[in-house]
Amino acid sequence: MAVTTPAIATNRFLPRSISYRSSLSLPSISTVHSRSLSLTPSPRLRLRFSSSSPTRLRLDASGPSGPAGPNGPSGGGGNGDEGGDGGDSNKRNREEAMLVLAEVGRGLETLPSDLAAAIKSGRIPGEIVKRFLELEKSPLGWLLQFGGFKERLLADDLFLTKVAIECGVGIFTKTAAELEKRRENFSKELDFVLADVIMALVADFMLVWLPAPTVSLKPPLALSAGPIAKFFYSCPDNAFQVALTGTSYSFLQRVGAILRNGSKLFAVGTGASLIGTGITNALINTRKAFDKDFAVGAEDVPVLSTSAAYGVYMAVSSNLRYQILAGIIEQRMLEPLLHNQKLALSALCFVVRTGNTFLGSLMWVDYARWVGVQRSRE
Repeated sequence: MAVTTPAIATNRFLPRSISYRSSLSLPSISTVHSRSLSLTPSPRLRLRFSSSSPTRLRLDASGPSGPAGPNGPSGGGGNGDEGGDGGDSNKRNREEAMLVLAEVGRGLETLPSDLAAAIKSGRIPGEIVKRFLELEKSPLGWLLQFGGFKERLLADDLFLTKVAIECGVGIFTKTAAELEKRRENFSKELDFVLADVIMALVADFMLVWLPAPTVSLKPPLALSAGPIAKFFYSCPDNAFQVALTGTSYSFLQRVGAILRNGSKLFAVGTGASLIGTGITNALINTRKAFDKDFAVGAEDVPVLSTSAAYGVYMAVSSNLRYQILAGIIEQRMLEPLLHNQKLALSALCFVVRTGNTFLGSLMWVDYARWVGVQRSRE
C-alpha cells in the first residue's frame, strides 16, 4: 500500500489506463524498461507515416510519453499551415474522384492523360469527374479530345450555349447599336458600320473563349521557366472564377489574369480590326469604281490607327466587361441560383449577354470618335 500510493499521486493527471499500468509494473522495473524500449519505435513510425495532418501530430506529440515530445514539434512544425490543409483537400479530392470512377466501373487508364494526372495529384474533385462522364455520353463528347474545350466545358456545361448566344446575337445587336448612335448618318457611315460589325464578329468567339472560367488540367511548368512565366502560368483564366476545392488564387494572381487576358485580347482585337477594315476598304474601292456618287461621300477607313484603337478597346473595356460577366454575374450569381434549371439559366445568360454586347457597341462608337479614328459626318 505504501508503495502504490506515491504512484497514484504522481499519475493522478494521467489517463486511468496509464496509471493502472504503472502501479502493476512497479515490481518489475527491468521488464517495463525493456518493453518500453521495444515499443518506442512503433508510435514514432505511426506518427511519421500514418497521417499528414499536423493537428494529429501535435496531439500525439503533446502526450505524456517522453520520447514523443521532441519528435512531435520538430516533425510537425514544417508542414504547418502551408501544406496541411492543401494535403487534406487533395486527398479528399482524390478519394471522391476514385469513388465516382469506381461506381461506374472505370479506371484512370480509361481517362485522358491530363485528367488522370489531375486526379492522381488531387486537383480534381468528384463533381468534375462526374461532369466529365456525363459530357462524354452527350453529343458534345467529341469536343473533350481538345484540351481547351475540355477545360471550359468541365467548368461550365453551358459554355457552347454562351458561344452561340454571343455570335448569334452579335450581328443584330451591333447593327442596332450602330443605328442608335449614328441615327440619320447611318447610311452615310455605312462603311464604318460594316467595318465595326465584321471585326466585332471575328472577335466575338474569343471574347467568350479567353475570359471563360476553366478547370485547369495543365501539367506543371518546366523548372527552367522564368519567374514571370511561372507567375502568369499560375493565374486563373478568369480573374473572378470560383476556385476548386484544394486550389486557391491570390489577389496578385487574379490581377495577373486580367493583365494576361488583356494582352491576348489586344492581339485579337488588332488582328480582327485589320481583317475587318481591310475587307471594308476593298468593298469601298470596288464600289467607287462603279458608283461615282458613292465615291464622293466614301473614304477609306484608316487601317492601322483603327486596328490599334480597337486592340486597346478590347484589352480594357471588353476584357473587364467579359471577366465580370463570366466570373461574377454568371458563375457566382446566376449559376448557384438556377443550378438545376438549365433552360432558365440559359435564358438569363441570353438576356445578360445581349445587353452586354449592345453596351459594348455603344461604347466602341463613342471611344472611336473620342480617339479620332472615326468622325461624325454632318
